[in-house]
Amino acid sequence: MNKISTSRSCSFGTDGIRAHADGFPFTPKALNALGVAIARWALDKYNKKTPGVLIGHDTRLSCPRIKNDLIAGLAQFPLDIVDGQVLPTPAVYQLIRDNSRFDFGIVISASHNPYYDNGIKLFDAKMTKISKEDEGVIEAYFEKMHNQELLLGSSPRGNALDVMWREAPKIYQDKVASYFPPNFLAGIKIVLDCANGATAKIAPALFKQLGAEVIAIANNPTGTNINEKCGSTHPEVLQARVVQEHAHIGFAFDGDGDRLMVVSKSGILKNGDDVLFLLLSLAEYAATKTIVGTVMSNQGLEQTLVQVNKKLLRTQVGDKYVAQALVANNLPLGGEVSGHTIIQNYMPTSDGIFVALKVLQAVIATNNWQLKTFDAYPQVLLNIPIAQKKDLSLPPLSIIITTYEKKIPAGRILVRYSGTEKILRVMTEAQSYELAHSVAQELAQELQQALVVNND
Repeated sequence: MNKISTSRSCSFGTDGIRAHADGFPFTPKALNALGVAIARWALDKYNKKTPGVLIGHDTRLSCPRIKNDLIAGLAQFPLDIVDGQVLPTPAVYQLIRDNSRFDFGIVISASHNPYYDNGIKLFDAKMTKISKEDEGVIEAYFEKMHNQELLLGSSPRGNALDVMWREAPKIYQDKVASYFPPNFLAGIKIVLDCANGATAKIAPALFKQLGAEVIAIANNPTGTNINEKCGSTHPEVLQARVVQEHAHIGFAFDGDGDRLMVVSKSGILKNGDDVLFLLLSLAEYAATKTIVGTVMSNQGLEQTLVQVNKKLLRTQVGDKYVAQALVANNLPLGGEVSGHTIIQNYMPTSDGIFVALKVLQAVIATNNWQLKTFDAYPQVLLNIPIAQKKDLSLPPLSIIITTYEKKIPAGRILVRYSGTEKILRVMTEAQSYELAHSVAQELAQELQQALVVNND
């Protein structure tokens, strides 16, 4: 189990604020201060008498408590606060984008993490995820407010503290369904792994609405079983169930519904790279010459795209960087190996349910039920504990990496540090697993030795 943080700094990471649900900043006082900080930021940013905010969350045991303590801070100010209750992350964004009542949204979720973690991320109704500048303003307000004693039980000035938007899930469901022909999944048997998370009710209902025969698994959230041996990070049960049920296809979501993994009728797992390749077979993307991936996207995808006169544009790891590249280059498709797939003309963030339905459109149109895509290069990823971080672009580390790159000229090496831990990540791809594995092991060992702290 993750350790409870003793830090008192409330900082946004690559995907919002995330920590152990019983530690800071998920204590009542810190959440109250964070709510105040978010409210003050919203009043400044939107320059309205009563900015509107929609709050949604996944199925973690800690979500109602965190939501209530956060609202206690938000409601110190004149905000229009609406509780959407359990909603997938992309549903929150779609709902605030389509309803002029809302200026921003708050999602309480730790995505694919275990139940004992939780997180908070914010979306702007027009700009998707809030900017680094906005995050900095909230962090600064929080630092000022956290040392002040705030009255959790004081009378709120927000005018909708007790508003429950019970229709929100159905509105989102119908909106997604409107993009597809009625009953277009008739005669198709689909297994859905809902990760005991935010898609547990919406996904099966939506696929049935569109005509599918649905077998739902991991769709009974208890508050403590989200992502537990299920979902996009643990697809083994789904793979077996698809074969057992003689289903046409299977889909695995993560806890908050923005990731997607796909399983073929023969039980073969397909990741985010494969999803991008499948989407390219849709007629609407026939003229697309460039798609966006990350540095983790497989070399096999890149080489296959070259063969069909297309190109892979790589970004650093993180779906927000993929989204930025799509906008900057006016491109329609991008994603991560981990299952975040963005269809830009639909939404500038990943929506696992919508992407699954688009994959089905592609598969039905091409009769590609075996989900044939490209020949992936065998990939080896090692996480190496280190004593210190040194610049990888300078000798001797750069020389070591270059030496090993020459050993797999047709493959690829990626070496990077973890952003939060003293860990070096070494990834190799080669035309054989044996070569990728041996190079990864030898390179990791040599780099680890070079990073030993010199105490002399």
